[in-house]
Amino acid sequence: MSEEQQAREAMAAIPLLSGYRGPVTRLGGLTNLVFQAGEHCLRIPGKGTEEYINRANEAVAAREAAKAGVSPEVLHFDTAGVMVTRFIDGAQTMSPAAFKLNSGAPARAGEALRKLHVSGAVFPFRFYLFSMIDDYLRILSTKDVVLPKGYHEVLRESEDIRTALSAHPATLVACHCDPLCENFLDTGDRMWIVDWEYSGMNDPMWDLGDLSVEGKFGEEQEEEMLLAYFSGEPRPAERGRVVIYKAMCDLLWTLWGLIQLANENPAEDFRAYADGRFARCRKLMQGADFARHLEAVRKG
Repeated sequence: MSEEQQAREAMAAIPLLSGYRGPVTRLGGLTNLVFQAGEHCLRIPGKGTEEYINRANEAVAAREAAKAGVSPEVLHFDTAGVMVTRFIDGAQTMSPAAFKLNSGAPARAGEALRKLHVSGAVFPFRFYLFSMIDDYLRILSTKDVVLPKGYHEVLRESEDIRTALSAHPATLVACHCDPLCENFLDTGDRMWIVDWEYSGMNDPMWDLGDLSVEGKFGEEQEEEMLLAYFSGEPRPAERGRVVIYKAMCDLLWTLWGLIQLANENPAEDFRAYADGRFARCRKLMQGADFARHLEAVRKG
């Protein structure tokens, strides 16, 4: 069955879209099938995502994010995870290149994340980094895939990070937790955020650190995002948490990439994806400034 046929079949079962006969355009998505159907956006869950995505949690988070004014309205969400939202007209799906070329884009993203974090929204899931690493390792133990050399060694080294973060626990807020560039839609004066599969109550600095990594932000871009988010200079401990999470998101998403590899996801070369993320994590942790940032977090 072609992708368009899958979309048409899904739409036939949704009253809102069952009468739609117009064009269906495939949009982005690493694990899911996403389509524009006129004024609506249709998302069909990808193969194997049921292993690690709780769709009931995602449905609540997507609706809460829409109420917070950072995500489009959810018009349909069924138990299988098929979702329909309003299509954001005139918005550009972001990429590292777009974040570099679009003037003010890092600031708009920082402002959107701030709006989410202070909204008072409550998400059902608690995004806990080290528990998720354990969960992903359990999934991978059932699959024929090899971890990057040295992964467990770096995981042991990250115990110091766990201790530092625990010394001054963050106030948990509603977070996106998977801020890929493609999950940001830029109208030029406003940034929207989509895809709430991994969202949960989390340290808000995770979203900032992860977006900096996903957007391949240089120093100026990261600074623009942080200054917009904090409306000024962040404290050393806040900046330190952002840097720590830049390493830790790569440590976590390395495992996610290997799950995609094992599930034969054709979206990209997930062996290279996982190995590249792990190498970047290790390089950052071995850098001259990492210990300084870790100490700032430890002091609080």
